[in-house]
Amino acid sequence: MAQVQFYGTGRRKNAIARVYLLPGDGKFTVNNRPMDAYFGRKSLLKVVRQPLDLTGTNGKFDIKVRVLGGGISGQAGAVKMGIARALVQADPNLRPDLKKAGFLTRDPRMKERRKYGLKKARRAPQFSKR
Repeated sequence: MAQVQFYGTGRRKNAIARVYLLPGDGKFTVNNRPMDAYFGRKSLLKVVRQPLDLTGTNGKFDIKVRVLGGGISGQAGAVKMGIARALVQADPNLRPDLKKAGFLTRDPRMKERRKYGLKKARRAPQFSKR
């Protein structure tokens, strides 16, 4: 018999997170490592747990995450969105709360591309009169 699992994809900057929610006791792994070992900072751990705290589902699901790309902060945001989407799949009644909190909205801010003649996206070479 197949085990029930819920899936959500989260994206933030260049990070992509694939989140699987399985009924369980609250075990949380990111890339086959415990969450606190992967996200070292307390602020990132708090960000990742926000959807669970808001909906009161902390400890009801085992969460397995595969995340790649981007930096650690973008990955935390991607995981947050993935968890929120998977929770909506698990229980559609949670959608209004998660939507109001902004956890289901993709953050469109991305790194601006570099333009020719400049050192970075907007940083011009240093001007010298002589």
